[in-house]
Amino acid sequence: MSVITPKKAIDSAVAPVYIGFMADNINATFEHELKRLEKRVDALVSVCDQLQDENKSLKQRQDVLTSERASLLQKNEQVRARVEAMIGRLKAMEQGS
Repeated sequence: MSVITPKKAIDSAVAPVYIGFMADNINATFEHELKRLEKRVDALVSVCDQLQDENKSLKQRQDVLTSERASLLQKNEQVRARVEAMIGRLKAMEQGS
């Protein structure tokens, strides 16, 4: 038969309280970290949503600019052809005089 000394009696009475306190402390720390992580994930999701919107807008703007560029290149080519035709007519008029 074992003898319970006062120290063992205190240890056996305090241990469940201490273990419960530590478990609560660990749970509180875990909950805090989980909430912190949740906030960071929410912030990342928000940034991703913003970037997707911005990317969509930039792609649309790029499409508009590409279309405008093609139109301007076509107009430029038409103007070049007209100027060359005018120069040809001027040379022909000059030679005819």
